[in-house]
Amino acid sequence: MSAASREAGVNGIPSDGLPVSGRIHHVATVVRDLDIAVKFHAEVLGLPLEQIADVPSQEVRIAFLTAGDSKIELVAPTNSTSGVARFLETKGEGFHHLCLEVADIDAELQRLAATGIQLINAVAVEGVEGPVAFLHPKSCHGILVELIEAPGGPAWKRLGYGDPAQLRIR
Repeated sequence: MSAASREAGVNGIPSDGLPVSGRIHHVATVVRDLDIAVKFHAEVLGLPLEQIADVPSQEVRIAFLTAGDSKIELVAPTNSTSGVARFLETKGEGFHHLCLEVADIDAELQRLAATGIQLINAVAVEGVEGPVAFLHPKSCHGILVELIEAPGGPAWKRLGYGDPAQLRIR
């Protein structure tokens, strides 16, 4: 890679990349049966179950399992017409998205939009574990990328989150 291309970055994003907090928050997979998938991940892979939650706004039921400093999110549709159900029908079980933690999600969304990245959410929305937004796979080499704001960041107050230690299911 030339010095000029390193400096310019890709799609106008500076070569130092997305200012993530230093971790992948989670990797999500779509599953047909959440209970069977949780049992496999917990009993066979030995990953501790953190929580299971219904997310009515997304028409899914999810589970988070701890994997070191990151998490695995299992996502199962709650009906046959949701976006996740359509994904499952066309692509089957497997990888769904990568979630990166950022310090200020709204600032990141503005910066990314200015570089031409196609956003699914122009501003952060409520997520189970904090403010989230998605970047379109067309702008991310075919991968759905989710951003989540680090606990206590600026969007937490705007969206009505309380103390990060007392997260409530959204």
